[in-house]
Amino acid sequence: MTDAISFRFEQQNITAKPGQSVAAALIDAGIYELRETVSGRARGVFCGMGVCQDCLVEIDGKHNQRACMTKVQSGSSIRRQTALPKLQAPENLPAKPAVRHEAPDVLVIGGGAGGLSAAIAARRSGAATLLLDERRVPGGQYFKQTTAELNTHPLDPQQQQGLDLLEEAKASGVEMVHEVEVWGAFAGPRIFAGHNGAPLIVEPKTTIVATGAYERPIMVPGWDLPGVMTTGAAQTLWRSYRTLPGRRVAILGSGPLNAQVALELAAGGAEIALLAESSVPPWHHPAAIVRLLAAAPGLAWTGLATYLRLWSRGAGPTFRTRLERIDEAEQGLHVTVSRNDGKRSQIEVDAVCMNYGFQPQNEIMRLLGTTMTYQPEMDQLRPERSATMETSVGGLFAVGDCCGLGGAPAAMEEGSIAGHAAAVHAGTLSEMPDVRSSAKHLDRHR
Repeated sequence: MTDAISFRFEQQNITAKPGQSVAAALIDAGIYELRETVSGRARGVFCGMGVCQDCLVEIDGKHNQRACMTKVQSGSSIRRQTALPKLQAPENLPAKPAVRHEAPDVLVIGGGAGGLSAAIAARRSGAATLLLDERRVPGGQYFKQTTAELNTHPLDPQQQQGLDLLEEAKASGVEMVHEVEVWGAFAGPRIFAGHNGAPLIVEPKTTIVATGAYERPIMVPGWDLPGVMTTGAAQTLWRSYRTLPGRRVAILGSGPLNAQVALELAAGGAEIALLAESSVPPWHHPAAIVRLLAAAPGLAWTGLATYLRLWSRGAGPTFRTRLERIDEAEQGLHVTVSRNDGKRSQIEVDAVCMNYGFQPQNEIMRLLGTTMTYQPEMDQLRPERSATMETSVGGLFAVGDCCGLGGAPAAMEEGSIAGHAAAVHAGTLSEMPDVRSSAKHLDRHR
């Protein structure tokens, strides 16, 4: 790793690791309060993926910079930001940036498991393929990659698999543009985005949307306090920047991501003060366990191993436990939970992480007029798709968790199918190849 860098946060000099985000560097320094609302409440990092805007700061006089998405620069001057800062026209306006136009055969939006797999399949089918991703290093939420400047080895086989997929995409000839913010989608389609301060307009022959999903919080008193964040945000801090969300952490919600991240943070040196599951223990559903063992024994054993390793560290989950409220404490946060038997308990921690499921990130599809179906059991809008992942809009394909939660293995199979189909639609592949193997694997993953 190269030498550390330094910057100034208000009146304080901060040392950061090279390649860290502003948010990661500030949390490493114990600073959680980054923004102030209209009512005067402090806010900090929450989603960790550039969506919620709660971590906006002023950097070198420029307002509305997302701390979680902005790489810290040596010598920068960073300040907390009020909700509605007074914006003044700069004295010297920069030159008008040139508009970049692209017209690929296949455009892929999103560089996660599904997007990378789709881009690889399309490119290998002869299509000129452009992939846009908001992160500095593609990989998505599942394969979260460590920033290159840290020069470290992958943390585990999951991160290594993502690195291998990323290298495969590069080797296949996929053109990847990082740190892109897509802000508009219009009929055609015409995709409007921003990259390096300049407009980017893409008019592809066909498009594959692979934008993933958002995490769902639970809105109890104090859920928006600085130091409270999604479990995925905490995982990004650790996997991408080797930054712990705090030394003493509570993780609450429902689902396997919480257990996985608890184990990762514990291995990184954090104390897991509480891992609270709102659901019943999985062994209360023996039939589901049998189905899982039959369909995906490797996944089942991975889950069991995660629980065993957590229990061996004294960080095993407490089931049927509900988050009641979060309050500010003298040092950190005060968390109140209640159990199914009516008992309440309280702990103090540095950070609270929560994940209560996911919501598909499907705005681009809706802007382009895709027919959506509401599924009340999951409280989700899902696009109508064909067997080749084509939506109701001709030439628009969608894969992965933006279509409903299916996980990374399923997203990769969907991406492979959609990539070939998109190449056929673009005219670079004469006919659809045999994808029965991918379809079979997809059914098993689902």
